[in-house]
Amino acid sequence: MALGQVTPQPPAAQEDDVADIVVTGIRGSLQSATNAKKNAVAFGDSIFAEDIGKLPATNLAETLNRMPGVRLNRDINGEGTQVAIRGLGPSFTRVLLNGSQLQVASDGGTNGGSANREVDLDFFPSELFTRLDLAKTPSPSTLEGGIAGTVNLRNARPFDKPGTHVTVVAQGQYTDSNDKISPRGAIVASHTTDTFGILLGVAGVKTKTRVDGYETLGYSDGDISCGPDCTDAGGNNFFYAPVVPNNAGHGLTAGDPVDLAATSGLSLDQLRTALIPRLGRQALTQGDRSRISALASLEWRPSDELHFALDGIWAQSKRNYDRLIMNWQVRNSGPGTGAQATGGMIPIDLAVDENNIVTSGTFANSSFFLEASQFRQTTKFWNINPSLSWQPSDLLKVDLSANYSKSRFFREQPSWVFQAAPQSGVDVYYDNTGQGDYPSITTNVDLNDPNNGLWEWYRQNVALVRRKTETRGAHLDVTYGDDVFNVKVGAAYDRAQRSIRAYDNSPAYQLSVCGTGCTGDTGSIPTSAIPQYLMPGSVKNFGHLASGDIGFTRYIMPDFGAIRDATNYESYRDSAPEAIGAVTGGATGDMDEKVWGAYFELNGVTTIGGRDLHINTGMRYARTEQYVEAPSQLPDKSVVNFTASSTYENFLPSINLTYDVMDNVKLRASASRTMTRPDAGAILPGVTFSDPSALVATAGNPDLRPYTSDNYDIGGEIYTGGIGYVGLSLFMKNIQGFTVTQGEQRTFGSLGIPFDTLLPTQQDALRNRSNLTGVPINDLEITYNRPINLSDLKIKGLEITWVQPLDFLMKGLGFSANGTYLDQSSSSGLVATGVSKYSYNLQGFYEDDRLSVSLNYVWNDDAIAVNRPQNGIQNASLRSKARGQLDLSAGYQLPFLNDGVRLTLDALNMTNEPIRTLFEYDNAPYSVYYPGRTILAGIRANF
Repeated sequence: MALGQVTPQPPAAQEDDVADIVVTGIRGSLQSATNAKKNAVAFGDSIFAEDIGKLPATNLAETLNRMPGVRLNRDINGEGTQVAIRGLGPSFTRVLLNGSQLQVASDGGTNGGSANREVDLDFFPSELFTRLDLAKTPSPSTLEGGIAGTVNLRNARPFDKPGTHVTVVAQGQYTDSNDKISPRGAIVASHTTDTFGILLGVAGVKTKTRVDGYETLGYSDGDISCGPDCTDAGGNNFFYAPVVPNNAGHGLTAGDPVDLAATSGLSLDQLRTALIPRLGRQALTQGDRSRISALASLEWRPSDELHFALDGIWAQSKRNYDRLIMNWQVRNSGPGTGAQATGGMIPIDLAVDENNIVTSGTFANSSFFLEASQFRQTTKFWNINPSLSWQPSDLLKVDLSANYSKSRFFREQPSWVFQAAPQSGVDVYYDNTGQGDYPSITTNVDLNDPNNGLWEWYRQNVALVRRKTETRGAHLDVTYGDDVFNVKVGAAYDRAQRSIRAYDNSPAYQLSVCGTGCTGDTGSIPTSAIPQYLMPGSVKNFGHLASGDIGFTRYIMPDFGAIRDATNYESYRDSAPEAIGAVTGGATGDMDEKVWGAYFELNGVTTIGGRDLHINTGMRYARTEQYVEAPSQLPDKSVVNFTASSTYENFLPSINLTYDVMDNVKLRASASRTMTRPDAGAILPGVTFSDPSALVATAGNPDLRPYTSDNYDIGGEIYTGGIGYVGLSLFMKNIQGFTVTQGEQRTFGSLGIPFDTLLPTQQDALRNRSNLTGVPINDLEITYNRPINLSDLKIKGLEITWVQPLDFLMKGLGFSANGTYLDQSSSSGLVATGVSKYSYNLQGFYEDDRLSVSLNYVWNDDAIAVNRPQNGIQNASLRSKARGQLDLSAGYQLPFLNDGVRLTLDALNMTNEPIRTLFEYDNAPYSVYYPGRTILAGIRANF
């Protein structure tokens, strides 16, 4: 039996464990990919970033999106933030930096709320990285934690390209959403001697952002009594008017009882289930987003046997946005005693479809409110990563590395909300017949007139979130053997500390601004003074990227600066006390996680039937200790921390095999057990009650166990010569401990949350519901959701890749294509979110000595974004709508300056595809955002 070294190793330390795409030109990249894939053992892909900037990608997430089986989570501006692999969400993907753990205190983008293990990759510019590895099957030396896969980011180092080099990138970025141009740039300089090297780099971008969108926060039906012997199932997020309010019009007399069946044209049974948007609203987001990153890398190689490296990364990201959202107020509307109570809508001439979605109708006595927020967010990150590689003999090699990182996040999001005065004769004309990209909401009043006598205070919010993460770790790997056979053993220690804390001073601030009950009779800005703080909206072409009739497009905006000054906002912000639940509705608290790991790994080659069988096998062990604490509010309004701890162990075997059937045919197989630790936000103890409708509470579960998965992969390739090959992979993941959210009905009083600590909106919702139902507030039913390890989940998939030169048609012409099919099932009927059944990536390219052109199309099928139920509608899930994005990348090498200057052009989202999420049905859009097209033009110079 002949034995030889097999390649699977941790992504940071191994050069050929996955299929490599070395970008030195399009054809060169594909040739390197073909050669490397032919020699690899494990399943996976890599991109060498020597020329990552040539791809139509603005960050590392966009770059990874080119790999088969990878799907992006996108922010509302269209930029990729997080990656999902092989049918599992971003929290199932382990992201490493130079082989060490990576945690960033960011929260998932503009809408935020992420409190899990995801890493926002838009934080890292591609210019400072030279290699991205995606391991789809593990080897024992791979850090555990990624059931879906492991991504390793490897920053640039000086000996990647010996000598003295300077690279400068300068680009202008044009977006048609706001018709603005923004700067992007980077400079990287490196120098090496025989034994020492230094590399310094900095990359920055400041983007002028505007996103037009439509949001609903879900759909609901009205709460209509059906008598003592039945239950009105459904959302019940609002009440229709029981008596005719003042100024209702339509021939109705104030004070008369409302015959809902007669006015709506529906039976009461139909009307009880008729779904309309909870908050049908136009949403404008505009402002600046900036990011600056710096890299310093030192290498010392005193001998061929001894190498030292020290890598340091610092980055800072800022988002400064104004969000102006004009809401049709359905949620919480109805009769009540507060100043904001609308009296309830009267439905007139409604039409519904077979799914109970309202398709048209008039809603008399409606109300609108403007939610004007300032979004100020800063994220900082730094990481230091020393490493040593020592090979004292031909048979022994020792690798030692350490890491330490800190990250800080701060979000300030004050809101000033103005409501059309209740019972002011406002009609809403609702058209959802397919006339546009989303339902048209129009009205009989001018929403863009600050002086129409309609506007009064609704509420104010002073909400802050602070996040902190800190990681440290050390890894030791020892390899003994030669080219015939080797054994590898290692140990690892990693510690990650996370903290999410919220602060809120809304009640005190609101009392000072608009008085008791926010009536506006007193306060720093009484109702009579409101018009001087409002103005017509500054955007005159809202919705210009949408199609069809989308309803009203102009509405008022506040003078933010004048309001902040007049209300002494900063003092209330700076004195905000700790609160329960972040501004985005997520759980708050702290987690300290310590992991001890060890492994052994065997690598070898044996001959069967005259052909080589490459083997990588072994076992990884991990012991995890978790300590969590979360704040809870006592009846005296003081905040105390509840704590919990857990310990668990995992044994994770794996084997990777590659058999050379023929010189040009490879057959691969893998079997492994992997694990992912439970979501950080889900294990925090305590109750979060941030639902403005005061209908749903969410509790954490510190007893959640990790997910484990038994994985099986089989595949192979036929190599057709040159860059050409056809590859096929089939895989299956059997996941145990899949988390299911279990809901039960509890009373508000049982939650242990003091009523007077709730937001005024929640207090009004509970009071009004109590008054209309006759049930005391403490006895009102609340849906209590809590995650538990209940379910199994099975994912089956297929990946196919075809790379083909077309030189017989035109020299330099070719294509690369890959597609993924996924099927999932579970005993609970619930599924992993973010899973597209079908997805594919098509790339056509042409390249000669100076010109290169690449056209790339990425398409993802529909996917479940959030499992059912939603807003009390039992069969409703949130669904990400299928989306394809067409990008172009082109470059031209100028024939002077030693061929050191290249003109670049990238066009992203060329077909102006929106980002669309549905509330279960195609004609019930949950949200629609229009990031628009982006054009980047500039130069890349190498000296």
